[in-house]
Amino acid sequence: MRYALLLHYPEMTADELGAEALAEGMRAFDDYAKALDAAGVLISAEVLQPSSLTTTVTAANGALQVQDGPFADTKEQLGGTFVIQVDNLDDAIAWAGRAPSAQYGSVEVRPSGTYFADGAWQAFDYR
Repeated sequence: MRYALLLHYPEMTADELGAEALAEGMRAFDDYAKALDAAGVLISAEVLQPSSLTTTVTAANGALQVQDGPFADTKEQLGGTFVIQVDNLDDAIAWAGRAPSAQYGSVEVRPSGTYFADGAWQAFDYR
């Protein structure tokens, strides 16, 4: 099954973190990504820019509305994603627990429903 690991944690600037903590965090995420890759389960990984650079778009009321900032203005923000392919939820939870940000934030584990490839939406066969 394919799962998205959504990393939520308090946002801090590089100055707030300090050079040593920033380097340690980058090393920890590099080790984590390499472990996922070596296990053959990593599909993709993204580190997101700060939520202050977010633009939220909706047309829910029939007119396009664009606003600066994330949909949810909370202390914790979505900071990155990993997409992995593993056998089951238990394996996905085990990998989520190893994410460096699980130590100071949370990791949401969400199964993928469909994906787009080769010019069309593809459904997963989870039977």
